[in-house]
Amino acid sequence: MTKHIAVIRMSAMGDVAISVPVLTAFAEQYPQVELTVVTRPLFAPIFSHIPNCKIFTPDLKGKHKGVVGLFRLYKDLKKQGINVVADIHNVLRTNILRLFFCLSGTPFEQIKKGRKEKKNLIRSKNKIFKQLKSSYERYADVFAALGMPISLEKKYFAPQPKLSNSVKNILSNGKRIGIAPFAAHLGKQYPFERMKKVIFELSQGYPNGKIYVFGGGNHEKEKINELIELKNVENTVGKYNFSEELQLISRLDVMVAMDSGNAHLSAMYGVPTITLWGVTHPYAGFYPYQQPVENALLADRKLYPLLPTSIYGNKYPKGYENAITTIQIEDILRKVKEILEE
Repeated sequence: MTKHIAVIRMSAMGDVAISVPVLTAFAEQYPQVELTVVTRPLFAPIFSHIPNCKIFTPDLKGKHKGVVGLFRLYKDLKKQGINVVADIHNVLRTNILRLFFCLSGTPFEQIKKGRKEKKNLIRSKNKIFKQLKSSYERYADVFAALGMPISLEKKYFAPQPKLSNSVKNILSNGKRIGIAPFAAHLGKQYPFERMKKVIFELSQGYPNGKIYVFGGGNHEKEKINELIELKNVENTVGKYNFSEELQLISRLDVMVAMDSGNAHLSAMYGVPTITLWGVTHPYAGFYPYQQPVENALLADRKLYPLLPTSIYGNKYPKGYENAITTIQIEDILRKVKEILEE
C-alpha cells in the first residue's frame, strides 16, 4: 500500500515556514510517499514548490469546529487516503485528532517540544543556558519516529516564486532591503523611533535602492505612514496578497526583523536575515534557517543577566522590555552594510 502522510501545522506563520525545508527534504528523500499538509489557506503558497505535496485546509470555524468537527476532519482526511500522520503542532486540537487516528490503528507521531529544557533556559534561578535542539530537528524527529528519518545536511532553500506584474513594478534595480519593524510582543519589539532612524540612514546610504516594509496590522498603520514618508521606502502592508509578499521577500538582498515570522520567511529563501533579539534567544531553537550566528544581534546579558526570560517574548521581569535597546542603531547599520557589500 502506498504511504500517504498528513503533516499537521495550523499556525503560526514562522513555525509553518520552519517546516518548509524539512518537508522539501522529505519530498526529495521519499518521492514515493504522498504528502498532504494540513494547514490554514493563507499558508498554502509557502508549500507551492514542494513536489508531490497537496494542501488540505480545514474549516476550523465551521465544519471542523469542536470535537464533533474534528471527528469530521479525521474522516475527511481518511477519505483522502491518509494512512500515517506527522503532527508537528501538538496542541489540544491535534491531540483530539490523535485519539481518532490511533483508535483506527493509524500511525500518529507528535513533535516533542522540549518544554522542560525550555523552562530551564528561561527560568531566573539555576538557569541552564545552552543551545537547545532546533525546531527543524524537532520536526525531523517526528518523521524518524514514523520510520522515515530525514537528512538535513544539505541546504533546502525554496526557489523564488514566479513574479507577478504588480511585484515587478516595485522591484528596485538597486539594493533591496526588507524591514519587518513589528513584533507580536513588547519583549521582542525594537523601539519604533530607533527603527525609523535605521530606515532613514539606509535610505540615505543606498539612494539607488529601496526599503520594503513588511508586517504589522491596522493598529500599526499610523507608524507605517510615518515610514513611507521617508525616501525610497515602499510599504507592502495591506497592498499585496501573501503570494506577492513571498515573491518580493525571496528577491531581497537582506531582511532585518525581530524574532518573528518574517525572519523565517526570508531565511526560507536563503535571503541573508539579520535578527534582533530582546527577551528571547536563539538558544531556544527558533533561529532562522541556515543563517550565520553573526546575523543575530542580541540584547546585552551583562546588563540583563536573566535573559532569556521567555520563549515567545510575552514574559519578562519589570524593565526587561527595554533589554532590546542595548542593540545599537550603529550595530544594525554595520551588519546591513557588511552583508550588502560582501
